[in-house]
Amino acid sequence: MAQRPSVKGVADVVALIDGLGKITGRARIIWFLVFGGLFLDAYSNAALSAGLGPMTTQMELTSTQVSILTATAPALAIIFNPLGGWLATRIGRVPPLLIAKVFAIAGALLAAFAGDFTVVWLGRVLVGVAYGIDFAVAMALLAEYTPTKLGGRLNLWQAVWYVATTSNLALALLFFNLDVGSDIWRWSVGSAAVFAIALLLSQALMLKESPTWLAGKGRLDESVTNLDRIYGIKAVVDTSDPMTRTAAEAPVVGFRQTGLLFKGEYLPRTILSSVISLGQSMQYFAVGWYLPLISLTIFGESFEKATVGSMVFNAFGIAGGLLSAFFGRRLGLRLSSAAGFAGVFVTLVAMGLTFEKVPMAVAFLLPVLFILCHSAGPGANGKSIAALSYSSDVRALGTGVTGMVGSFGSVAGLYVFPQIKDSLGLADTFLTLSVVPLLGLITCLVIKWDPMKAASPDEVAGQDRDATAALSVTAR
Repeated sequence: MAQRPSVKGVADVVALIDGLGKITGRARIIWFLVFGGLFLDAYSNAALSAGLGPMTTQMELTSTQVSILTATAPALAIIFNPLGGWLATRIGRVPPLLIAKVFAIAGALLAAFAGDFTVVWLGRVLVGVAYGIDFAVAMALLAEYTPTKLGGRLNLWQAVWYVATTSNLALALLFFNLDVGSDIWRWSVGSAAVFAIALLLSQALMLKESPTWLAGKGRLDESVTNLDRIYGIKAVVDTSDPMTRTAAEAPVVGFRQTGLLFKGEYLPRTILSSVISLGQSMQYFAVGWYLPLISLTIFGESFEKATVGSMVFNAFGIAGGLLSAFFGRRLGLRLSSAAGFAGVFVTLVAMGLTFEKVPMAVAFLLPVLFILCHSAGPGANGKSIAALSYSSDVRALGTGVTGMVGSFGSVAGLYVFPQIKDSLGLADTFLTLSVVPLLGLITCLVIKWDPMKAASPDEVAGQDRDATAALSVTAR
């Protein structure tokens, strides 16, 4: 009988997971369940976007109230992205994910049955809390569930985002044809609660705590147990040298240690992931989130036409999201982000110079190119590069801080876009926004870090801790 591999710390756990050639069985189910949370985040955002027009009419909302509603969820994420990362660092990856689903359920139901603007807004507050916690933690957990050579698969979250958006638009169209009238937004927002309930029950039943996080906390017995439960890896705890093992455990990390992300080798990684996250969220929430409005301009003043047009645009987002995993593996996350930013820059300039001056076919093609370039490049990489750039002891904190920066971009995009559009018109707004991908492109070319081209941060950190522990023991 073959000898079972031994585990004495994080590096051993990571090496065992990295040694897997593929993700199968229960691991695959768990992997997709974590992605399900990202689906819910996108679905909840799209629910408001699809029903915003009817809601505005029914509740007689002012433009300021509309801006507040659209910006509330990403604004709350500014606070709850890092808070979610902190929670995941202290109490584990799974509990915050389940907590997020409870907030999502409450927020969706509160908004769906709201009688006035204030109650709808409170519902969006709860959705923002869920969005902020879930996204930061889910990406960290996915990175720890996934072998390093398959890290490009994290980019599939972008395809999931567009699938969720398209699904909500399709349901909105169904509700429209069922003649629910101006209450269509209630059905759209409320349907998110159904998905959240199903996901909460599934995740509570199936998710297992990250073996990497458990090992970092010194809970090696539980880590080995979960390696078996998730991957079928039969390992044993190395008890030969408990003094060395204890010394090699990852340090406790909290908010006070956030400065670690801005020191040494982590500094350029944090800058790169933050700029990509900020740029992609600004350009998406300024342009992509308003595709129904752009569709109305291109296809005519009809809810059905605008919704179908948005679904077509999002179909290309799904395609781009799927391609992002391929490009991330072949080019790396940095260069694929640079290429995507370049494509978005050229497209926005073209949209600004030709808007309402070209045939419908060309007017349709340009937003398609925008979505493809965005989703195949920086749209996916903004989250993935952060999750793969840090060792497990600071990973959730890193994804939280990067997500916080991205949320600033979301708020800016959602709030600034309507203001610029009202002042300059849609064409000049596109030209103004083109500076965002240009700055993202420059940053990607200047900073050379790419987690797909480097050794696993966990293995490097583990080797460093082992070396330090060995020196400590020798000194004794």
